[in-house]
Amino acid sequence: MSEQVAAVAGGIIGAVLFLLLIGIGVYVLWKKICIAPSYEELYNVSTPTSMRGISAELAVASSAAQIKDPGAKSVPFIVPPKFHGRDWVGLQNGERIQEDSEPYVAPDFFPRSSFCSLGGSYVLGSINPALYKYSEDNEELDFPDGNIGRIWFAVEYEQESERLVVSLIKVRNLRFSSESCNPFVKMHLLPDERRYLQSKTKRKTLNPQFDENFVFQVSGKTLHQRTLRFSAYHVDKIKKHHLLGQVLFPLKNENLTDDGKLIIWRDLEMENLEPPSEYGDLQFSLSYNDYLGRLTVVVLRAKGLRFHEERGIVSSAFIKVSLMNHNRFIKCKKTAVVLGTSNPVYNDTLSFKLELTELDTASLSLTALQNTEGDKTHLLGRVVVGPYMYTRGRELEHWNEMLNKPKELVKRWHALSIIT
Repeated sequence: MSEQVAAVAGGIIGAVLFLLLIGIGVYVLWKKICIAPSYEELYNVSTPTSMRGISAELAVASSAAQIKDPGAKSVPFIVPPKFHGRDWVGLQNGERIQEDSEPYVAPDFFPRSSFCSLGGSYVLGSINPALYKYSEDNEELDFPDGNIGRIWFAVEYEQESERLVVSLIKVRNLRFSSESCNPFVKMHLLPDERRYLQSKTKRKTLNPQFDENFVFQVSGKTLHQRTLRFSAYHVDKIKKHHLLGQVLFPLKNENLTDDGKLIIWRDLEMENLEPPSEYGDLQFSLSYNDYLGRLTVVVLRAKGLRFHEERGIVSSAFIKVSLMNHNRFIKCKKTAVVLGTSNPVYNDTLSFKLELTELDTASLSLTALQNTEGDKTHLLGRVVVGPYMYTRGRELEHWNEMLNKPKELVKRWHALSIIT
């Protein structure tokens, strides 16, 4: 009897499970056949493989609209195409959604409505590019403390005619006692101090606009040994010239043969009007980066060098920079050689590896040397900068200022001396 009951119970459970499986299968088939999908694939739209692909497609739609209307002042902000079930979209003012079968035609203008069609995509308002554009006028507004003026110019070299074309554009923020400043600019191609070109004089302005072109005839072989000097002056009622500032622009590291002129700006500096010391003076900048453990020296220029005269040899000088530690030589580097002037401009950057723990025992020796016959050199003068155990006066002040201003270039003039 119990066996019969067990058989009946097993049969009932099996039948229930069988009916349940049949019900699940019927439901799945009904869902696939009777219920329409909630979305359809987009036609004629390639599926991007990454967000970069999506951005590219949106950019194409945006640029197409801009080409059709180049005078548009705003850029459309576009979202991807919507689903094909579009009955619920409430369009106004005669707007409609473009069908997939219709060819794309860019609209002549963007309607004022905040929702319109654009090639299967929708424009939601617009973005004003002026809000995201870096204003070039910042160059005329962002002046550092103590600024005495800023000059804009462009330089181009014509190889066939060996002409250096200098375009003087403008000067801004001149430092003068009143608005009655009458500025003009002189241009020298150093080391030639005698010949210069001069701009027109502008009347009663601290922000003169020049827009003038000047030509220097110079050989391509010597071009990169030359330096442009721009000197801004004020001329008073009795025709006396007052220096307002100057800029030195070495040509040795500049590529001047590319097509098109690149506009350059530089801040004016006051010329050191003090007479040179007995053996001349050297200007350089110091900077220390504690993170990289690197000491940087920028040799800028020298003045009043006293050359050893030799017949038939053009005077030339360079600067040798030596890193010392406990009076022990570590490493030295040299600037380029500048010919034919006792006031050479170098603008060379030299770097040395120096750990933070070595700053109290290290020093720098900068030596001005003249090239002589037979690849020999003649000592013109030397200056040493470093901590208290090596230096005093201006040299010590320069070193300490460098330490107090990490990662900043600290610039100073120093008198050269002959150390035996």
